[in-house]
Amino acid sequence: MPDTLPELSPSELRRFGRHLVMPEFGQAAQRRLKAGSVLLVGCGGLGSPTALYLAAAGVGRIGLVDPDRVEETNLQRQIAHGHSTLGRPKTESAAARMRDLNPDVTIERHDVYLTEENALALIGGYDVVIDGTDNFPTRYLVNDACVRLGKPNVFGGVLRFDGQLSVFDARQGPCYRCLFPAPPPVELAPNCAEAGVLGVLPGVIGTLQATEAIKLLTGIGTPMIGRMLIYDGLTLGFDSITLAKDPNCPCCSLPREEIVLRTERMVCAAAPPGGTITAAELEALLAAGAAPLLCDVRNPAEWAGGVIPGARLRPKPDLDSLLQAGGSLPGPFAGRDPVVVYCQAGLRSAAVIRALVAAGHDPALLIDLEGGFAAWRGPRAEPDAALAAPLSASG
Repeated sequence: MPDTLPELSPSELRRFGRHLVMPEFGQAAQRRLKAGSVLLVGCGGLGSPTALYLAAAGVGRIGLVDPDRVEETNLQRQIAHGHSTLGRPKTESAAARMRDLNPDVTIERHDVYLTEENALALIGGYDVVIDGTDNFPTRYLVNDACVRLGKPNVFGGVLRFDGQLSVFDARQGPCYRCLFPAPPPVELAPNCAEAGVLGVLPGVIGTLQATEAIKLLTGIGTPMIGRMLIYDGLTLGFDSITLAKDPNCPCCSLPREEIVLRTERMVCAAAPPGGTITAAELEALLAAGAAPLLCDVRNPAEWAGGVIPGARLRPKPDLDSLLQAGGSLPGPFAGRDPVVVYCQAGLRSAAVIRALVAAGHDPALLIDLEGGFAAWRGPRAEPDAALAAPLSASG
């Protein structure tokens, strides 16, 4: 943030009048917002309300990191987007709505995945980072880069009816790895497509993330450093727990210059029997005209949002009922050809393969697609986080 704060224009004095009349806020805080910058990693469920409220509040410069495009399944909760922006980059869709709220805001679009190679350059250019991601590897990458650069990291997570919120700033309190040194196994991490999320829940947590960012930029109030807010949407219950800094943390206990960024990989604690195939290997087979049998065990709504060419839909609940009744895989899947089984992120497909083997099917013919359809669509996509650890899904 610059030493000299920018003045407010006559238009800004009118627009932010409800801020300026508060003695705890006033022109000084509004000018700090105008001078401040926020990097929002993820423009989905959490990122949508966060982006809109930061722009409306008068944050001067906002960066948006997200490589995805708007899909119809997003619209149940990702309020920065709409039918008119289907198929467009999420950063473009969100930026248009933000500029409509505040034409003076500077928006910087980064239509990329956050990676080991670009994380320090992207995060280093902003005062505050807001984590609106939907997967563990990126969440750990955000944390480690923020610790190395000395940046505050506003964390939010949602799944089903539950939400979490905290501010991680290793200069004053714990970092994310102090609580969760490494990702949980994949089987403990159902994603929003598998477990669901109430559409309004990202709005609750995302708005609170925007509140924390505004407090950090202006210096008002007490940020959630060293504390975590736990939200239960079914009971409308808010609880706050104290977080302790881990003196042996694998990240923030190190000198900052020694922190090395790495992409965490999520693995199964108990791998399914049979073989595995990566998205790249499957793509090569399809390109060579050697397509295997493909069994998609997702639900019809997920299928409607995209499918691997040549796959046949066999939802996991239908297969579970069939196996419980003593049946076998239907149609061509009952033969002697290998079958690649996939779901959205790899959790359900592994469970299906274990159930099929338990029912007497040959494990040598059952191949699990690592990372599921998410890996097929994006080489860095990973399963969303679970309530069993921190909530990492942004919806």
